[in-house]
Amino acid sequence: MDSMLGASPLVEFRQVFFDYGGRAILDGVTFSIPRGKVTALMGASGGGKTTVLRLIGGQFQAQRGEVLLYGSDAQAAPQNIATLGRDALYAARRRMGMLFQFGALFTDLNVFDNVAFPLREHTALAPALVRDVVLMKLNAVGLRGARDLMPSEVSGGMARRVALARAIALDPELVMYDEPFAGLDPISLGTAARLIRQLNDAMGLTSIVVSHDLDETFHIADHVIILANGQIAAQGTPESVRHSDNALVHQFVNALPEGPVRFHYPAPDIAADFSAGAQP
Repeated sequence: MDSMLGASPLVEFRQVFFDYGGRAILDGVTFSIPRGKVTALMGASGGGKTTVLRLIGGQFQAQRGEVLLYGSDAQAAPQNIATLGRDALYAARRRMGMLFQFGALFTDLNVFDNVAFPLREHTALAPALVRDVVLMKLNAVGLRGARDLMPSEVSGGMARRVALARAIALDPELVMYDEPFAGLDPISLGTAARLIRQLNDAMGLTSIVVSHDLDETFHIADHVIILANGQIAAQGTPESVRHSDNALVHQFVNALPEGPVRFHYPAPDIAADFSAGAQP
């Protein structure tokens, strides 16, 4: 797939296993995140999408397998996130930006200070330079004029754009988006989707978008990975995934109520269940 996209990987999963309390979330998955592209990570709720982001960020460690992060020089040996010491892990994280669900802004800081936070924490830039960088990032998301507002004074869509400005404040190579479209009205959703695509291309980023909004996500993605039952159900271009003959993928992309994912939770036969309740 990487060769088809014309890009080397920035992140690679090799036979990764991860479980919660014995319940398999990732069951030996192998895939790559192509450098410089927008990759959509999709699938039913609970399928392991956010877990993938946490494995990349080093919050979780795989029980088996490797999560590899490649350097700026694609020919250099990659780093295995799970084996990095604290300093090396923090250095790797500085190459990443994260947009959390619903923005996760600091409610007691205004818009300017939210975006300035990573710059003040991780750099020794002079205040004047911090100001310039913050204003550039806010301008990129169309909110330079909102710099003095508090999070409670901006809309949900604006808050998501502030969070995006914060995510790119340190000029990361990789930006991860966890449900960036959740709860947004159609105008804000379309704006957020265009920003993800535009910033990816203008800044030379690599983006991973976890989303359930199929139409908008397929529109901006170069590469789609569908996770299901701990495995990769399908991956490829949006068009190839949309026409996959995998039954679960077909159900997912067409929003069908019945298929491999059932509407009804497993239960006893309905007649037997009701008659059992009628016993004295």
